[in-house]
Amino acid sequence: MVLRPAAPDPFTALAHGIGSQHDLPISPFYAFAGAFTALFVSFLALGLLWSTSRFRGDRSGIALPAAFQGVADAPATRTVLRGVGLVAAVAVLLHLLLGPDDPARNPAPGAVYVLFWVGLVPASLLLGPVWRLLNPLRTLHRLSVRPFRRPDPDRSHPDRSHPDRPLPARLGQWPAAAGLFGFTWLELAAPDPASTTTLLIALTAYAAAQLLLAARHGERWFDDGDAFEVYSALLARLSPLGRRSDGHLVLRNPFHGLDATPERPGLVATVCVLLGSTAYDGFSDNPSWINVLQTSPLGRTPTATLGLLGSVALVAVLYCLCAAGTRLVSGPHPGPLTAFAHSLVPIALGYLIAHYFSLLVVEGPRTVSMALGTDNAPEPVSPLDPGGLAALQVIAVVAGHVLGVVAAHDRSVRLFPPAKAVAGQLPLLALMITYTIGGLSLLLN
Repeated sequence: MVLRPAAPDPFTALAHGIGSQHDLPISPFYAFAGAFTALFVSFLALGLLWSTSRFRGDRSGIALPAAFQGVADAPATRTVLRGVGLVAAVAVLLHLLLGPDDPARNPAPGAVYVLFWVGLVPASLLLGPVWRLLNPLRTLHRLSVRPFRRPDPDRSHPDRSHPDRPLPARLGQWPAAAGLFGFTWLELAAPDPASTTTLLIALTAYAAAQLLLAARHGERWFDDGDAFEVYSALLARLSPLGRRSDGHLVLRNPFHGLDATPERPGLVATVCVLLGSTAYDGFSDNPSWINVLQTSPLGRTPTATLGLLGSVALVAVLYCLCAAGTRLVSGPHPGPLTAFAHSLVPIALGYLIAHYFSLLVVEGPRTVSMALGTDNAPEPVSPLDPGGLAALQVIAVVAGHVLGVVAAHDRSVRLFPPAKAVAGQLPLLALMITYTIGGLSLLLN
């Protein structure tokens, strides 16, 4: 969702999604050469110098002062955060109901697509899974069941009057993956994504479905069923602020948090939706694809839907082929298909930074000014010139892949015998190279 500098109309930026950077002032040769050098050097260095697993998941970290943790975990703090999330949701709803159907004068589309969707990225990286505390749907669910609660000394069943109906274990995060796909479809393929009517219908339907499912399955539903909680929690795996297995808030190496990513069913699908939708968002501004959308006998929305599905499916197929290749080279191992899925999270983050940075720093302040009624606010501008933006995008994509190589290597030396640990990563290296070629091509072509 990178803002095109030449597009002053916020509707164009919000409705289209990521605008590709076809004329970035950087040489494709140097970008690809630097990316491949970084990947190969990191792969070789890890193979020679990193022979045992070093990441300890949620057992690591330096405990923060007790006073800090006391404030962070205080009921008053959590109540305030829930109140902030609920008030913000009500404000967006009122703007959708009462505001003009014009994103140039109504801050609601910007609040949803920029401050919320894009803003969750830096918020989760800095503060951890913040949406769990801010989520207005979780707050509404708690308020709805509070009159029927009975005391529960061990606090293990927050909805004692409505016993949880456990979800099948095989369901995992599949509901969140479906929800993320639905949101990205709304953003990238829906006929009029910035329309207040479209947003109101979509958000109301999503909220109703979430609340009904939480009423049936209990508050735990939001942990894996709410797309945005899962999205925030996944990105928060790379946050230096985390919670150790003993409950303490800690400062940690982000790799330890990434290593603790639960290997749940649907994890691969969730990450592939993030990667595939971001890739489609970049490709959707390609002139050849725009021509396909305009001339397709199916119509724009069905064609865009197929393109989005195809992009997500391509990312998923490549990952599954990589997993099969890893098993073929290294033999059977105890890890399931999700064993290396966590290594895709830094790649997804790199794509998100590369594609969304401009949108956040330009459209974010514009949305806030509009919400505050500041009509004479100066036009927001990006803090980076085109050269700086190009460098940031390339560095974000390459760094994401290098971090993915590190995470995959550590998991490989843990799962495979030493003689096969490096060879088992060759399919993963091929996958990283393929994703790198695709990511840089979207930025530079």
